[in-house]
Amino acid sequence: MGSKASQTARSMGSNTSQNTDAQKALDSLRRIVRALRDAARSAELRFGISGAQLFVLHKLAEASSPISLNELARLTHTHQSSVSTVVTRLVEQRLVRRVRSEQDARMLQLTLTPAGERLARRVPDPPQDRLIEALESLPARQQKALAEALARVAKAVGAAKKPIMFYEEKLREELRRRRKRSRA
Repeated sequence: MGSKASQTARSMGSNTSQNTDAQKALDSLRRIVRALRDAARSAELRFGISGAQLFVLHKLAEASSPISLNELARLTHTHQSSVSTVVTRLVEQRLVRRVRSEQDARMLQLTLTPAGERLARRVPDPPQDRLIEALESLPARQQKALAEALARVAKAVGAAKKPIMFYEEKLREELRRRRKRSRA
């Protein structure tokens, strides 16, 4: 009996420890997602732009001169095609413009319009910056382990293959719904 009870206690302790670690990981993910979601919602309500647009606007404001789309993708740690979609929306809102490079006329570069500069001065720093800083502050081994673990989790839950910028997709749908409601 003592042996069976010990096995049960050990296995419960092991499960409890694993559950506690899983719980801690989930709680941390929830807090990160909530911070990003709250910032995105606030940017939408206060400034009429998505969290992803806020992040791109901020990165363009930090640049001392026009930058390429590839450079912007590097600065936002995002795939070029994803950041391109966000830039297109900012161009449509007349907050960003595409200009020909002075060094190579075949190349387009991105810069803020005067309206984009004014908005960039008013908006808060995006939480994505703090997230990137926190991740980059981890030792290289921890960054690698975290990246591998999150990749496995993303695959296991069937997450999209192509990463998008945080909270860009939902904004389009919500803005469409608001416009329809305001017209009615």
